[in-house]
This record gives sequence, C-alpha cells and structure tokens, in this order.
Amino acid sequence: MLYLASQSPRRRQLLEQLGVQFTVLDVDVPEVRAIGEPAHDYISRVAHEKAGAGLLQVIGNAGARVLGADTEVVLGDHVFGKPNDAAQASAMLRELAGRTHHAVTAVWLVDSGREARAISVSEVTFADLDEAAIAAYVATGEPFGRAGGYAIQGRAGAFVRHLSGSYSGVMGLPLFETARLLREF
Repeated sequence: MLYLASQSPRRRQLLEQLGVQFTVLDVDVPEVRAIGEPAHDYISRVAHEKAGAGLLQVIGNAGARVLGADTEVVLGDHVFGKPNDAAQASAMLRELAGRTHHAVTAVWLVDSGREARAISVSEVTFADLDEAAIAAYVATGEPFGRAGGYAIQGRAGAFVRHLSGSYSGVMGLPLFETARLLREF
C-alpha cells in the first residue's frame, strides 16, 4: 500500500494523475534550515523526514511504502519558504521579479527495508513585475501556503517568462521522477 505523507491538495492531484492508489497521511515535520546547511541538502532532508514520519505511522502495515516530498524556491543560496503574511509574499515576489530562480523538489520513497530519492530542479524565469501586479496577486490569497509565494498552476503562471524543467515539479511533485521511483521500487 502506498501512503502520501502530505496534506497538499496539489500533491494528491499530481499523484492521482499517475493512476496509483494511495492513502494520505498527516505528518508534522519542522521545516527549519540548519545554519550552513546547503539548500538542496535541506530540501532533501525535509522530504526524507516527512517520509520517515509517515512510515512510523504505518510501519505495522504489511507492504507499506511512504512517499514524502518537499518543494522550495531557491535564488542563490536563499531558500524561499511559504510566506507568513502579505508583506512577506510581496517581498518574495519583488525579489523574484525579472530573475531566474530554481524550484527544487525532493521526493523520497521509503518502506521498512529500503529507501530511494529523486530530485527535480527547474529553472523558472519571472517577468518584471510592478508593484500593482504584485499587490493584485497577493490580494488573491494565492501566494499563501506556497513556496516562494506563488502557484505556477494558478494566476502566477502569467509571471513565468521561461520554464526549463518540470512543470509538475514546480507545482510540488515531479511526475516523471515520481513515476520512475515507484516503478523501480
């Protein structure tokens, strides 16, 4: 049985696209980057901790496999988590405007005897954004609960001048890499 260690509706939708049966688990893993921790290591660690926390919940179930993922927006060495408020969302969008950043998703698949990981790194280039565009977008509420303060599958798709990589990875679960993990596992 496959379990998804995430409450994200986007991850559920994307996993459903693969046609696999799964059950959702609610895990609570702190997303705090250690001082000096490289961005990609941090993202992978959080995804691994989510999968591990999920496995602890279902370890008694024969054949239990748990999928954990984490997606973050990275510009240089700055990791953009989810904005806490409108001011923080606006500041993130100002910083991303007119620049190319990375959307990094780590996916871990674990069971009682093994584990495997996949990483998806996509380059996303935003158009220049003026204050009116940022304010209008933040007012939609869409930036909240999303890494970097934007949802590529929503209204922020209009901000994306160029994407190189995985659209589904930017959304939160890279389908190609996840399907490969499931097949190989």
